[in-house]
Amino acid sequence: MPIDVAKALAAEPRTAPLVWGHKDVQLYHLGLGAGVPATDPGELRYTLESKLHVLPSFATVAGAGMAMMGGLAVPGIEVDLAAVLHGGQTVTLHRPIPVSGEATQTSGVSAVYDKGKAAVIVLRSEASDADGPLWTSDSSIFVRGEGGFGGERGPSARSEVPGREPEFTVERPIREEQALLYRLSGDWNPLHADPEFARLAGFDRPILHGLCSYGMALKAVVDTVLDGDVTRVKSYGTRFAGIVFPGETLRIRMWAEEGRTRLTVTSAERDDAPVLADTVVEHS
Repeated sequence: MPIDVAKALAAEPRTAPLVWGHKDVQLYHLGLGAGVPATDPGELRYTLESKLHVLPSFATVAGAGMAMMGGLAVPGIEVDLAAVLHGGQTVTLHRPIPVSGEATQTSGVSAVYDKGKAAVIVLRSEASDADGPLWTSDSSIFVRGEGGFGGERGPSARSEVPGREPEFTVERPIREEQALLYRLSGDWNPLHADPEFARLAGFDRPILHGLCSYGMALKAVVDTVLDGDVTRVKSYGTRFAGIVFPGETLRIRMWAEEGRTRLTVTSAERDDAPVLADTVVEHS
């Protein structure tokens, strides 16, 4: 069997150094579409080094690492990368991410679930610096054709939105070149840049990175619900429900509750086709 669950769970965690500075943070924010209008004080928090704060989803690209793909190289896991999908992502903040820093990231497999026709591998990465823990990041990796081994099915991550109209609805355009800019933060998958590769994968043109949509949605919550204060975010989780193309528009609906905001993210041009689902930001 390509996945040896016991061996994967027992494997020694991998450690790697992470180093980032203000230019990495600014590039990441620009890749999410920040900076429009360029002189807006709210946007300068994402683009101007003297006013800079760090969106917590930066944890997914800090150090320009690919923790998700690196985690698939652990002993006990031998899968066809063509069968791999990024199913979900959660980042839990232990304190605000500094504008520049050096940290150590420890990564390993925390769970393997049997979904019948597929397996779900949960890769956990924890980052700490000299002052202690910074964040914990969980990536849920969906591997088609690797289920049916008799393992636990795992918890349901479903998060139903309230049965009322959302408190906020915003639309965020995706620039034509946005995937080309976002990939400079570390995800070089040609699916997001090369039209020929995208066609081989079954798409008529390159698609936007799921983690770019993830960051765009968090920025919308911070700007709309949290008064622009990134330090209020405690955790942020989502399930990747569909694709979106550069040039389209994300429609982000937000239901504000005590201590959390639930949201849905869809493509406005494709009859609200789902992009992110079961999405929750926990905050103060």
